[in-house]
Amino acid sequence: MIWLRNAAFYIAFYGASVFFVAAAVAVARMAPDRLKGVVSGWCRFHRWCVRRLLGIEIVVEGTPTAKPILYALKHESFFEAIDCVVLFGYPVPFAKRELFDIPGWGLAARSYGAVAVDRAAGARMLRSMMRDAAARVGDGRPLVILPEGTRVPHGERRPLASGFAGLYKMLGVPVVPVAVDSGRLYRAGLKRPGRITYRFGEEIPAGLPREEMEARVTDAINALNTA
Repeated sequence: MIWLRNAAFYIAFYGASVFFVAAAVAVARMAPDRLKGVVSGWCRFHRWCVRRLLGIEIVVEGTPTAKPILYALKHESFFEAIDCVVLFGYPVPFAKRELFDIPGWGLAARSYGAVAVDRAAGARMLRSMMRDAAARVGDGRPLVILPEGTRVPHGERRPLASGFAGLYKMLGVPVVPVAVDSGRLYRAGLKRPGRITYRFGEEIPAGLPREEMEARVTDAINALNTA
């Protein structure tokens, strides 16, 4: 049954993604104000596939806030990278610079308002990233970042990427850490049925010392880090 579920998921989701990406590129060029709907449709279709085809229940403990804020999301799989649009409505995601070089996807991502992150960039590129992020805060949209910088296997706890503290300091907005345990089920190969849980942590105010802020974020995003 698991093999059949996975086959149905991969065929349905990735098959439809070709059309969603093509639509996003076309809309980004001709009617960028409608891109939000295309991206939302793709992400909601992904969640439908996860729930109906893979048999994964999605549980959310807590709720996002309406004000501009920086969400620090645990990163265990590709699941939360897509599903964050469903979870937060119209967020500004931070994504690796390499993804913006993908034909079509990069154009759509820039038009949607995603912020490129280049961990190997110099000071000039980092300042540009900070300016882009600050502009999005001014638009009133929530910012969503994966502060570990890469996918971390479920059960492991790693330090936050060095640029996260600088972003927190520069933006001057509170941080809400969000734990997720997707890595137990939503794996790179064979995905399994079960339950994925999001858990919102307590809001961390702006202006805290780096060590205190990072310790609180790390503890909170690993709250579901059980076997």
